[in-house]
Amino acid sequence: MPQVNNRFRVGNVELLILSDGRFYLDAGPVFGVVPREKWEPIAGPLDDHHRMPLALNCMALRSQGKSVLVETGLGDKFNRASEGSPLAEGNLIDDLAANFGPPEDIDVVINTHLHADHCGWNTRVVDGRLQPTFARAEYIAQSAEWEAATHPNERTRATYFADNLTPVADSGRLRLVDGETRVTDEITIIPTPGHSAGHASIAIVSGGEMAIYIGDMVQHSAQLERTAWVSAFDILPLMSMETKKRLVENAIKDRTLLICVHLPFPGVGRMTRTPEGHRKWQPVPT
Repeated sequence: MPQVNNRFRVGNVELLILSDGRFYLDAGPVFGVVPREKWEPIAGPLDDHHRMPLALNCMALRSQGKSVLVETGLGDKFNRASEGSPLAEGNLIDDLAANFGPPEDIDVVINTHLHADHCGWNTRVVDGRLQPTFARAEYIAQSAEWEAATHPNERTRATYFADNLTPVADSGRLRLVDGETRVTDEITIIPTPGHSAGHASIAIVSGGEMAIYIGDMVQHSAQLERTAWVSAFDILPLMSMETKKRLVENAIKDRTLLICVHLPFPGVGRMTRTPEGHRKWQPVPT
């Protein structure tokens, strides 16, 4: 991966964007009901299976004495060489250790939701047994998301994996929350339903500045610019549209820094408005 800036400051808080590499999804479902002739010119190069690469951008920060990790990528419990797996260049644990600290230094792990590509490193296999990767950490997720993940239906069971979840619950280190929840005075979990009913985002507020890690709200920047462009992976597409519209309008007004999981690394930028009044994604120069 080319060297790019992955450190950003919000008031007194430094945000470190980490990578667990990339993985590939069929481009059609990424753009939902949007006609192919609309999305194909902006989707970027696709592979031989018509799939587009999506980043796995995680975030680490320190706030009021706590070391916090937001999202844990796809992890290492799957064969990375298999079709559909992330590229081997990404390894969250190595990236974390080299730039922030070892897993045992993490105090809090926050999952925006519990799809497999967002909580894979929650656990790992050690001496043949599954156990939490971050042994000292409190793991935080929304109660509604945990209920959906542990009781999946025919559609969702392909992305909610017990191996990412059960060892955390069994360890006694799981904290389920309902609605807006303050982790520190600078970090707040905020509900952003749509991709799933229990999906959340992470707001960082310090020194009069704000950043929001928006989880899986979008998979491509065009979805931030165009309200109706909603992924087929969103369980509640109409709610997703309303959540996204509200967040984007506030982000433009407040000059909020947005961190996007699946946009090209580091996935950090701001929403602006063009002279014609259209919403526009502007990546922060790296």
